[in-house]
Amino acid sequence: MAAAEIFESAHPHLIDPDTTMAVIGISCRLPGAEDPDRLWRLLSAGESSVTEVPAGRWSGPVSEETPRWGAFLESPEEFDAAFFGISPREAPFVDPQQRLALELGWEALENARIVPAQVRGTRLGTFVGVTGDDYAHLLSPHAHTLATQHALPGVQRGILANRLAAFLGVNGPSITVDSAQSSSLVALHLACESLRSEESDTAVVCGVNLHLLPQSILLASRWGGLSPQGRCFTFDERADGYVPGEGAAPLS
Repeated sequence: MAAAEIFESAHPHLIDPDTTMAVIGISCRLPGAEDPDRLWRLLSAGESSVTEVPAGRWSGPVSEETPRWGAFLESPEEFDAAFFGISPREAPFVDPQQRLALELGWEALENARIVPAQVRGTRLGTFVGVTGDDYAHLLSPHAHTLATQHALPGVQRGILANRLAAFLGVNGPSITVDSAQSSSLVALHLACESLRSEESDTAVVCGVNLHLLPQSILLASRWGGLSPQGRCFTFDERADGYVPGEGAAPLS
């Protein structure tokens, strides 16, 4: 018996042809895994992407208290701005989290065999979970000289989903969610509700997180949230905290 048939027989009340949904496209940018295929190979091999903080990752002085361990993306600032219609003048103000959402939202549609240009004008919803705005804090010391018409939309995390919707030219709901660690799951829940209510015909859901400043993980370390071993040990008696990580992963 196929897995889908087993699930349906065990949970018949959850299988409704009028409300059943499918994930048809995925993409990701994760430490040690630039795409879903590499992520699968990483997991299959039982490898870890946790490393010491890369040299030069933090700008400015770093406290001796700053944790040593984490899972970090390589060169998260790299971005093909011209492809997304962003001018050289505007590009430096665009939060790398916005850049990742644009790139990976496009890739998730391609993975679903959907030509992104063909969704223009449709009721495709964009839902993004994000909680940090380190880039805004990085730029804030230079706010007086960097105050331009590009700065606010570039660093405002509240419009992250709107940036993706505007680029795709879609007319569905566009919602950025910040509910701390549950942001991505809440974004997924809202997307499912939007599809069930027929507010959206299709949706792209994305979670994104970058640690561009040491302060956020330093605070977590001070209240005892981080593992001094640099390992999560989930559901294990050896667990003594979590390890900060970065990445982005959309579904469509």
